[in-house]
Amino acid sequence: MKRSKIIFLLFVVLVFAACKRNPLKVDISGINKEVEVVRFGNQMFDGLRNKDTMKVMTELNNKYPDFFNLFTSRIIRVGGADSEQFPGLMKTFLSDTARVVNVKSRVDEEFKNFVSLEEQLKKAFKYYSYHFPDTKLPTIYTYISGFNYSIVTADGIIGISLDKYLGRDYAFYKQLSTTPHYKTLNMYKDRILPDVAYAWGEKEFEGNVAEGNLLANIIQKGKIMYFVDAMLPDMQDSVKIGYTSKQLQWCNQNEPAMWTYLIEHKMLYTNKRMNIVRYTRDAPTTTGFPLGAPGRTGVWIGWQIVRQYMKKHPEVTLPELMKEPDYQMILSQSEYSPE
Repeated sequence: MKRSKIIFLLFVVLVFAACKRNPLKVDISGINKEVEVVRFGNQMFDGLRNKDTMKVMTELNNKYPDFFNLFTSRIIRVGGADSEQFPGLMKTFLSDTARVVNVKSRVDEEFKNFVSLEEQLKKAFKYYSYHFPDTKLPTIYTYISGFNYSIVTADGIIGISLDKYLGRDYAFYKQLSTTPHYKTLNMYKDRILPDVAYAWGEKEFEGNVAEGNLLANIIQKGKIMYFVDAMLPDMQDSVKIGYTSKQLQWCNQNEPAMWTYLIEHKMLYTNKRMNIVRYTRDAPTTTGFPLGAPGRTGVWIGWQIVRQYMKKHPEVTLPELMKEPDYQMILSQSEYSPE
């Protein structure tokens, strides 16, 4: 083979590799900031082996005052430590055989290799620090919640209910009347990272689009999904958005048809709450689309619009994207037109 031909082929390979390279796969080797992960639940149950319940609660309250109040008041809903009913309600929670005592054994088994999850969380927030170097990192707390909120956020705090990620086939999930089957499909530990990233993105950048139209809502949520991309550049799209591979394939194959439907039915600029909910809230399917359509297809479309916009405008940084309030501009300059 002639030298010129070899050089040409090498050039083609390099160009192809450059086109395929993920621009969010940045070098984080120089990031020294590291998120702190506190195993709050373990500290609580370990303490209860040797000490009185209220003594343990007092120690935890003194050690983690901000999170302790969040945990007792908002997550497990037994009130503040200074309330008269608190001791009794706390003991009732801790002695709940079905929702706490037996679940702890399953949590310990499922997360026996917790170091792996902790390292993944730290890596995700190194990516966050790369894009937002001046932002203080939150502290992450893990615990058992009695099957309450999966993820909670507050100023400087992220809480993870490990009992909400015990696996799709965990028998007790089938007995929870408040948790439909389509939700349990995402109650497995690989979903912790994208749930944390999405919840933190909402906490930091959600903005006020409640009164906006469908376009504003799907692009805002698409921006949050792109934020998840940035924190988890190696993760599969299906896990990021919580779809099965079949559901993701359906969206990819039907993207043009979904977009055409929204335009032809004049849905993009509707501000009717039920129309917005139909395309953005978690559900087994998207009403109005064929049965194969998963829920939150509007979020998926918004994600593709934002990805296309960022591909067209590589000069735009992640902080600039997250602060951009002009949703119509993002759509226009993305030149989004699936075919």
